[in-house]
Amino acid sequence: MSDSDERTSTGEAAQTKRKDARRNKESLLDAAAAVFVTSGVEAPVRDIAARAGVGLGTIYRHFPTRADLIVAVYRHQVEACAEAGPALLAAGPTPHAALGQWINLFVDFLVTKHGLAAVLQSDNAGFDTLHAYFLDRLVPVCAELLEAAASAGEICSDLQAYDLMRGVGNLCIGAETDSRYDARRLVDVLIAGLRRPN
Repeated sequence: MSDSDERTSTGEAAQTKRKDARRNKESLLDAAAAVFVTSGVEAPVRDIAARAGVGLGTIYRHFPTRADLIVAVYRHQVEACAEAGPALLAAGPTPHAALGQWINLFVDFLVTKHGLAAVLQSDNAGFDTLHAYFLDRLVPVCAELLEAAASAGEICSDLQAYDLMRGVGNLCIGAETDSRYDARRLVDVLIAGLRRPN
């Protein structure tokens, strides 16, 4: 084997290892998000490790503190939501259906991020930065979905993405403390109410 072939083989192995590490980290973040949805951001790290199929050491190696893990989950969820919008629009039967599916993902995200403010309350600048990141990434995606549904004649065209997202967020407040309250059901009613009457 020539030096060139050996360098290529070593480079490919390193690239594969980086892809595997990135995939493992994403799986860990998906597991943490799922646990946060069901148990809140104070869920035991061992529950996250069990769901991800990794040891506690793996989590602490990537995320030395709970705040590090929560911020990483938050960013991961924002990116997943942002990427889902165009994919749902391309695959959905109608733009309104894609909007509804995306809003359901957004509701899951809002539940996941519950408690983030409490964890980061000593770091207002960090929280403000994350909130700005959230708005910068998700408001344009929601706007694209609303515009597509309006262009298809499915909804009125005067609703702003920020207003809809704020309304959905307000409907989710308190859902985690009252088992009788089903925020998703009310959000579904809201999205159904956007449709133009036939």
